[in-house]
Amino acid sequence: MFAAFDISASALVAQRLRLTTISGNLANMMTTRNEFGEPEPYQPRFVIFQVDDSMGAFGASGVRVTAVERDSVEPIYRYDPHHPDAIQSGPYAGYVAYPNINMMTEFTDAILAARAYEANLGAIEITKDMAQQTLRILA
Repeated sequence: MFAAFDISASALVAQRLRLTTISGNLANMMTTRNEFGEPEPYQPRFVIFQVDDSMGAFGASGVRVTAVERDSVEPIYRYDPHHPDAIQSGPYAGYVAYPNINMMTEFTDAILAARAYEANLGAIEITKDMAQQTLRILA
């Protein structure tokens, strides 16, 4: 019975990290500089899940985050020659490179992660109720 708690807890941790990553993408939708202050658009990140066979029993498995990777998509170019991060030369002269982040996709992923989080909270609650009922029967 405690394996069910471990499985659901692993999913809660994974979905929390997924939500944190999504919120980071949304917060950086207009970021045109990297962490070193150089003109380079933010690269969206995504979470990779993997089955965790170290927990669980009777064929059940948990989940773990194996990596948070950067998506190497082409940035979106907008013409704004007066922007301090505008490209100075080449075919994109006068354009500013913005992260290629789709707000609707990010919001949809956030809803999915929140629903998965809620489902795992529900599974923990049901497991807790079953344990309490078992203790009442045995007492």
